[in-house]
Amino acid sequence: MNCIIIDDEATARAIITQLCANEASLNVLEEFPNAIQAIKYLNQNEVDLIFLDIHMPDFTGFDFIETVKNPPKIVLTTSDANFAIQAFEYDCIVDYLVKPITPERFNKAIQKAETVASQPKKVAKSSDDVEATSGNDLYVNIDRRLIKIDIPSIYLVEAKGDYIQIKTEAKNYTVHSTLKKIEEKLPDSLFLKIHRSYIINVGKIIDIEDNSVLIKKDVVPVSRSNRPELMRRLNLL
Repeated sequence: MNCIIIDDEATARAIITQLCANEASLNVLEEFPNAIQAIKYLNQNEVDLIFLDIHMPDFTGFDFIETVKNPPKIVLTTSDANFAIQAFEYDCIVDYLVKPITPERFNKAIQKAETVASQPKKVAKSSDDVEATSGNDLYVNIDRRLIKIDIPSIYLVEAKGDYIQIKTEAKNYTVHSTLKKIEEKLPDSLFLKIHRSYIINVGKIIDIEDNSVLIKKDVVPVSRSNRPELMRRLNLL
């Protein structure tokens, strides 16, 4: 399996690199001191497995997972055992290694990754209420009815616990789903996730000030990690 290592500590990267060298099935392509560099690499390259630290300056391991679309298998490497439950909410995470990592524990993680890789991908029915799109239409399940929403009319999607609120120019809809699920169904040409709780229609922005944007009457925060991509998408004079 081709893999990369993301960790802000050089010593930690060296240790994982050595552990990988002892596994015949692993081929380390690159190592990165921060998640931003890794994201740029993944935009141009495909990998099978990522060894990812959780605690990194400015951009955590979880921020990384939320940013990358369709992430490969991930083994978290961290000195903090307190995020294990949160970690396994992500389907891409196959194991959680607490530093210092022993060769025996590392080997078990690789076996898990190989087992997952060997399993055929299953197409399962989504458990949420956001259905497949058709052209410019998005269908949502509300009170056992499929409601059609015109995608370009959506200006904001906000995560609210186990639900999302879809705001359109005509009406707002509260749907049992996740921000990640609806992000996969919205066109990248129109929409951008600017915060872990918000997706916006870039074309509907009225004003930008500091770390927030104004869309209609909603003031929406922009995370520091997402601001560069937002600025890149704007047609600046």
